[in-house]
Amino acid sequence: MGLSEIEANKQVESMAAFILNEAQAKSDAIRTKADEDFENEKMKIVENSKKKLRNEFENKKKKVATEVAINKSTAVNRARLRMIAERQEVIQRVSHEAREELSQRLNDQAWYKGLLVDLIVQGALQLLETQVMVRCREADASIVTSVLPQAQSKYAEFIKQQTGATTDVKFTYDHTVVVPDSALGGVILSCHGGRITCDNTLGARLQLVMENDKPEIRKQLFPVH
Repeated sequence: MGLSEIEANKQVESMAAFILNEAQAKSDAIRTKADEDFENEKMKIVENSKKKLRNEFENKKKKVATEVAINKSTAVNRARLRMIAERQEVIQRVSHEAREELSQRLNDQAWYKGLLVDLIVQGALQLLETQVMVRCREADASIVTSVLPQAQSKYAEFIKQQTGATTDVKFTYDHTVVVPDSALGGVILSCHGGRITCDNTLGARLQLVMENDKPEIRKQLFPVH
């Protein structure tokens, strides 16, 4: 027996309602899944952005720390170099003052003659030759030639005392080579045609003292507190 028109309509409405409900459920499920995917993607983007920002911050922090360290090191080096330069300037000033004082002492002829004798003998003891040429500044030619005999006697006497041997040395003033005034004073001894020399000028001796005694000079000028 066929369905009446009313029953058929009800069945169609029931099926339509079922289909709509299923569609709504599917739609809700799709919307829920889409919302979840959106939230997950959003969280992923947020986390990646946070990670990127943290990395950028760490990199900037490291860069700033490196720049600070470099600037600090540069400042320390500059201060150290400035201190070294200032100390060197003080030492140079001390050397200059010593030269000035020594130059003034040369006005004492008796003192300078005794010093020249000692310088000539000391140089000759390094050369250990019987024929030695003596060079000096042009201004010292007269006083140097006047002390050569005394220097010869003192040299022979020293050798005699130290070794018991009798050894003579002949000092000759070398007028062919003039020692520059910058040498301050003193003598340069030579032998074997000038191939071997001994610089016993006051300038050379002062420079040697300044070089050898630099640690002690620094200690005196710049004591560590």
